[in-house]
Amino acid sequence: MTPAPVAAAAGRLFGVGVGPGDPDLVTVKAARVIAAADVIAYPIAPRAGATGVARAIAGPHMRAGVREIALTYPITIEPSDHPGGYEAAIVEFYDASAAELATHLDAGRDVVVLCEGDPFFYGSYMYLHERLADRYVTEVVPGVTSFCAAAAAAGTPLVKRDDVLTIMPGTLCADELATRLRAADAAVVMKLGRTFTRVRDAAEAAGVAQRAVYVERASAADERTAPLRDVDANGVPYMSLVLLPTADERHVGAPRPGSVAVVGLGPAGGQWLTPQARAELADADVVIGYTTYVDRVPARRGQQRFATDNRVEADRARHALELAAGGARVAVVSSGDPGIFAMASAVLEALDGAPAPLCDVEVRVVPGLSAMQAAAARVGAPLGHDFAVISLSDILKPWAVIERRLEAVAGADMAVALYNPASAERRDQLDQALEVLGRHRAPATPVVIARAVGSAAEAVTVASLGTVDAGAVDMRTLLIVGASTTRVIAARGGAGSDRVYTPRRYPDA
Repeated sequence: MTPAPVAAAAGRLFGVGVGPGDPDLVTVKAARVIAAADVIAYPIAPRAGATGVARAIAGPHMRAGVREIALTYPITIEPSDHPGGYEAAIVEFYDASAAELATHLDAGRDVVVLCEGDPFFYGSYMYLHERLADRYVTEVVPGVTSFCAAAAAAGTPLVKRDDVLTIMPGTLCADELATRLRAADAAVVMKLGRTFTRVRDAAEAAGVAQRAVYVERASAADERTAPLRDVDANGVPYMSLVLLPTADERHVGAPRPGSVAVVGLGPAGGQWLTPQARAELADADVVIGYTTYVDRVPARRGQQRFATDNRVEADRARHALELAAGGARVAVVSSGDPGIFAMASAVLEALDGAPAPLCDVEVRVVPGLSAMQAAAARVGAPLGHDFAVISLSDILKPWAVIERRLEAVAGADMAVALYNPASAERRDQLDQALEVLGRHRAPATPVVIARAVGSAAEAVTVASLGTVDAGAVDMRTLLIVGASTTRVIAARGGAGSDRVYTPRRYPDA
């Protein structure tokens, strides 16, 4: 109930959900409010003989002689000849409808606006609510939603236990629909009609069409259900939807070939996980990776998980290929981007020259936000011009190679991102690296020191090449050493933090 400062004589506004189609699914409260109304308003389509679905559902509960207002849409899916197009036409319609209802409310009459399904779930009533609720005492009566009735009609549970239900309109673009369907535990796609073909194609692209169910006019006398793939796109009404129910077995239908997806999780936290990565993780039968990274992936019922030490990349990669060769969909997870000092190279190295059937396994690399990108963004744009990326770990390459590359980068006057700068066993390499860079860069050269970006332990500071405290750096730290052109915009008045950037134009250009 939303009270509003209006005169005592004013009528009350009710937004009443009448459910998906069956008059017996109108709630007891909705029936009582409808029966007591002075005025009943309802939307109808702009065609001859239209009476309105909501009106037909509520009819058995309406008293004889009640004043009725048919709110006729100016347009539904046809092109509009309004000078402002569809949006302007529909805004004008709701403005005029609200004004008409207000005359009755001001006269002290209680007005019920009928809405199919639930008023606040893709309901037309909400647009009148926005225009009137701050002026009149208003109550919204919820109704049974179409997707609840559809699940009952299909005889299938939508979600179980900790599954997440995703609800989306079919008006989304095909790629967006496919991405969301691929990642969903269970889903509902509303607003079909002319979007049906796009929705069906998106389900096929997402690999979920085999378990999708089409439901038309749920709970109405002409209700129809069918497997999505069996539906003829011609004549699909707007009052239909697609259910993607949860499944006891993740994959239904013909067996799929195994594969390996090397997935980048981003630096830390789900906010940096891409939709593509999320979908691959949801689709995987098996998740493999370093224990710390596997722990970042939400556990899913029925999904196997193999967490191992960080120094067994080759064994981990071969294990993934073996599982995939046996038919499993395997996700090998890496922090940041899997192609930057991570598992993508290890998996491809294991694939290169592997015997059959391992050599036939499909391997996909799913990019992720890299640690250097996240660290750079925290301070601005220190990588705004040419830059290099070097790992200071000498476990897989000799220090002489690292030193030679540092010398070359420093001499080329590029910013450089330094991965793996120090560990409990390696404490000298960073000092040596800074010394090499210092032969070519001024002591005042900006250095970004970023530790655990995106986590609760995040710490990002801006120092200079001459003041870096190597003792405070560990394996969770990434450094960005600027070029001679890199600049610092100092924080003003003690507010905010320093901003660092490397100009796009080089002085000699």
